[in-house]
Amino acid sequence: MLFAALLLMQSALPPQIERGQVIFMDPAKGCSTCHVLKGQGTAVGPDLKIISTLAPRAIAIAMRGTLTQYVQSVKLKKGDAFPAMPGAKDAKTLVFYDLSKMPPELRKIEQGDLESMRNNETWKHPAAVREYTAEQLADIIAYVRYAGSGDKRKVDPEELK
Repeated sequence: MLFAALLLMQSALPPQIERGQVIFMDPAKGCSTCHVLKGQGTAVGPDLKIISTLAPRAIAIAMRGTLTQYVQSVKLKKGDAFPAMPGAKDAKTLVFYDLSKMPPELRKIEQGDLESMRNNETWKHPAAVREYTAEQLADIIAYVRYAGSGDKRKVDPEELK
């Protein structure tokens, strides 16, 4: 609750944008656990500024998309398997963000310990499986549009259905 109160005190934004910011920045399950926006968050997934100028319905479709081309299914020779976003690599080490953890956990793996890596078929985008109400989804989208492009227009929840 203190986190939400601090966020709300930071600005005099329209209430919908303020509510969306609180949901987006929630340290336990908000979008910022994987995405950056306005310099805040974790850069595991893409910076959401890239979608901030899209129509609200297009942003909702992207949020509801359950699979993403960036997520890989990683299996280690010792048997561990997890959904991951690949990070940096060198001749000896692979870096992955383990998406079975929230927030994602950074894992460094020796290349020789990797059994396989293939396109994900099971991991689902958290925004797609969280049961946001139409109002909450509109609030998040209003915040994304504001933070990414300065757009303060209200997002109508009815447009997102």
